Amino acid sequence: MPENLAPELGRRIADLRAKRGWTQAELAARLGVSRTSVSHTEAGLSIPGERTVALLAGVFGMEPHELVAGTDYPTAKGERLPVVVARYTEVEHQLELLERDLGWVDGRTRDQWFARLRALLEDTHDPAERDRVSEALRRLHDG
Repeated sequence: MPENLAPELGRRIADLRAKRGWTQAELAARLGVSRTSVSHTEAGLSIPGERTVALLAGVFGMEPHELVAGTDYPTAKGERLPVVVARYTEVEHQLELLERDLGWVDGRTRDQWFARLRALLEDTHDPAERDRVSEALRRLHDG
């Protein structure tokens, strides 16, 4: 197996993951890849494909070119990266909208938000995001 193909990118990914408090297995689950794949990428033993870089960038809330900038990610692969990716989960989006609305929520709007957040909670699988939605429901109830 080749050694240290992309250590700079691997270190960046490991640092971004660690800043979020995620294990390699948790990042792998978000990407739909194996934990071994994440481990090999972080160690510089493999170079992630364009799809994986795009997914990584989205998970970390950045654009693909921003993720690979200044690393030894191959130029040819970098040229095939999408310019933009989805950087926010549906939970993040909905909670941001709720924050915007909280200042003027009336009874009808509050009921709509309760229904919206309950449906979001049912569809959310990530434990941390489920906690955020549950907390938003509590705040809405108490507020």
